[in-house]
Amino acid sequence: MGSTSAISTRREGNVIIAMLNRPNQLNAMNKELFDDLRSLLDVLETDKTARALILTGAGDKAFCVGADLKERQGMNPKDVLARLESVHKIFTRIEKLPLPVIAAINGTTLGGGLEIALTCDLRVASENATLGLPEVDLAIIPGTGGTQRLTRLIGMAKALEMVLLARRISAREALAFNLVNQVVAPGQSLSHALSWANRLCEAGPLALRAAKAAIRTGMDKSLDEALNVELEAYKICLASKDRMEGLKAFVEKRKPDYRGE
Repeated sequence: MGSTSAISTRREGNVIIAMLNRPNQLNAMNKELFDDLRSLLDVLETDKTARALILTGAGDKAFCVGADLKERQGMNPKDVLARLESVHKIFTRIEKLPLPVIAAINGTTLGGGLEIALTCDLRVASENATLGLPEVDLAIIPGTGGTQRLTRLIGMAKALEMVLLARRISAREALAFNLVNQVVAPGQSLSHALSWANRLCEAGPLALRAAKAAIRTGMDKSLDEALNVELEAYKICLASKDRMEGLKAFVEKRKPDYRGE
């Protein structure tokens, strides 16, 4: 963990905080930022000690306003398509991380910025945040998961409203849409996300990973298939040392010492 010009990372215990670090560009995503995200994922996918990841943006104006359009102007259609395919893979890797991922939305969140937030498991937004997918106003569509993840999260009617009308909604509207889980005072999104992450660190890490996998894998299956997914996920916990530690700690009235084993 460390810092680059595009992403700054730090560790607090078992929590990794990754900050999109281009505040002068409102954390717009360019090639360097995507390269740094890819490198971060390479580490996280094999880190057995990390219990939660928080994604946030530098500064108090924006979480992320999407693609760096100045960079995009210098790219031909072939380059744009290659970038799009690459970002699809990166965002899917974030979504499929075994550990829980929290988006701390600290300001304007548009286009690809909202799309990366949609890959996260939990989202907390500052009261002053604005969220939207304005791509149709630029004669394109949300192309890195926005049309699909948003629809699965908030339903077709609201997703069509946001995408077709290029609607920018407030944090309170996002909460009503079930697009975010919590709205907090300006400047408090990261601290609130960290409180969630610390709470996650108290639970059994294998159980968290199994629960996340069961929910995400089962949601697009029939109920019978999804129940089988759940059962298989439960079996992973059943055979773990952590389960026995949890039972022992309960009887002994102490805090459990989970090892992810």
